[in-house]
Amino acid sequence: QVQLVESGGSLVQPGGSLRISCAASGLFVSDYTMSWYRQAPGKEREFVASSRRISGVTTYADSVKGRFTISRDNDKNSVSLQMNNLKSDDTAVYYCKALRSTNTYWGQGTQVTVSS
Repeated sequence: QVQLVESGGSLVQPGGSLRISCAASGLFVSDYTMSWYRQAPGKEREFVASSRRISGVTTYADSVKGRFTISRDNDKNSVSLQMNNLKSDDTAVYYCKALRSTNTYWGQGTQVTVSS
């Protein structure tokens, strides 16, 4: 049974930093393209960042480029998102996604709130 469990979400002030993580079980993150998505209240879920399987090439949404960094730890079988210079627009539930061929798995999400 595949499980993706996000953690680390919190309330943080504008300009602050936060690191969220996604722990995987039932699959190896090294075998999957791992991504982060987010969904703000009243909005559709949107892509944030991804790390491709094998090559490890990373891709970012324009809105987070230069502020967020996705990384994977194959030993811990997890993927993280380091978020710097956070803005109020970054407030959302952040979801981890694993993709390989026709197999897609999602975590349950972790809340990130950016507010003073």
